[in-house]
Amino acid sequence: MTILLAVVLGALFGFVLQRVGATDSKVIWGMLTLKDLRLAKTILFAIGVSSFALFAGMQLGLIDAGHMSVKSAYYGVLIGGLLLGLGWAVAGYCPGTGVAALGEGKRDAVVYVLGGLFGALIYTLVYEKIADTWLFEKIAGGKVTLAGSDKYASLITDISPILIAGAFAAVFVVLAALLPRRLAA
Repeated sequence: MTILLAVVLGALFGFVLQRVGATDSKVIWGMLTLKDLRLAKTILFAIGVSSFALFAGMQLGLIDAGHMSVKSAYYGVLIGGLLLGLGWAVAGYCPGTGVAALGEGKRDAVVYVLGGLFGALIYTLVYEKIADTWLFEKIAGGKVTLAGSDKYASLITDISPILIAGAFAAVFVVLAALLPRRLAA
């Protein structure tokens, strides 16, 4: 049942990515170059609403934080994030949009996905050599979230998690509403 749910949710996610234009590298480049912010508005709104829904669901006991997979923060994540961002800017895809574009049959997505798999292979091959280096030193205690839960520590400890989530959700939704669709050339 878990696999079936994952396939259904993945298909729905891919459908939404396609409908908002996130599988079109030109739309992504327009966002990254700040010429067309429609996709950025959609992303900001989705982050705001889903963040609030997640933390509200955890506070109400509807969502078990044990099902969340929070990865440890360490220096290698920062470097990996920079590499991901660079690849996103160059290719016009992030991992999710690249796979969805591949599903649409876009040829440039084939190159992108194969490049990602090649990068994963290289990482796998060098992992043992870098596993004990500074790249894996934890940042901020490792597994933390912005607004804690019963399973993970919080970066902000003096305020209720639902208030933190609500404030950040509001900021993201307001940013989505205030951003123009296009910046003047």
